[in-house]
Amino acid sequence: MSTAAQPISKFHAIKTLFRRELGSYFATPLALVFVVIFLVMSGVFAFEFGKFYDRNQADLLAFFSFHPWLYLFLVPAVAMRTWAEERRSGTLELLMTLPITLWQAVLAKFLAAWALLALALALTFPMWLSVNYLGDPDNGVIAAAYVGSLLMAGAFLAIGTCLSAATRSQVVAFILTVVLCFVFVLAGFPLVLNWVAGWLPKLLVDAIANLSFLTHFDSISKGVLDFRDVFFFLSFMVAWLIATAIVLDMKKAE
Repeated sequence: MSTAAQPISKFHAIKTLFRRELGSYFATPLALVFVVIFLVMSGVFAFEFGKFYDRNQADLLAFFSFHPWLYLFLVPAVAMRTWAEERRSGTLELLMTLPITLWQAVLAKFLAAWALLALALALTFPMWLSVNYLGDPDNGVIAAAYVGSLLMAGAFLAIGTCLSAATRSQVVAFILTVVLCFVFVLAGFPLVLNWVAGWLPKLLVDAIANLSFLTHFDSISKGVLDFRDVFFFLSFMVAWLIATAIVLDMKKAE
């Protein structure tokens, strides 16, 4: 195979598996149920707990501020089936016989699940229309918050796909993902940082704070699209996808 044709072949393999995976979500009620639950829950949190109307402010902070907690339980529900189901049903071995490399399979499956999350997030556009109807919001800030929310969802998802690869049980994968994601969410809370500051060096305390999803999402949701926050989420996803490929390679012999 010529070197010029090889990248096209790799892209085609990823695209084919991406379509298969994305189609599998819509072949069952899973995608519909997930999207409906996400839309209902995001609305309830924004209007009931975030007091969307009572704030009298033309922004979507009340909407985006609850996304970490929504993703904490909804994203693991999507991620748990990515590899655990393949391993449980024995189709992982069949998948590995296809003309596709391990990293291509990991990337394609991740992108398909991420696309589902992006669709659910995009369908919240009535919130954007509402706030524009009611006032004169800064749409740049809202756009940045949408980008940050999608990146954060990808970080949750990357953890979930890795833990899904490590077990045949979707339930175990779900629980482990929720627990680990909860740790990454809580890492930036002042209460947690004050507690560890009493027995850890400041360097490690700062490192823990920088690992928190909330720390990086908070500034993006306010319209500050800092390169360091974007880099954090992208590098976080890459690291966990590499870990997923390593776990799958180790589990092939089982």
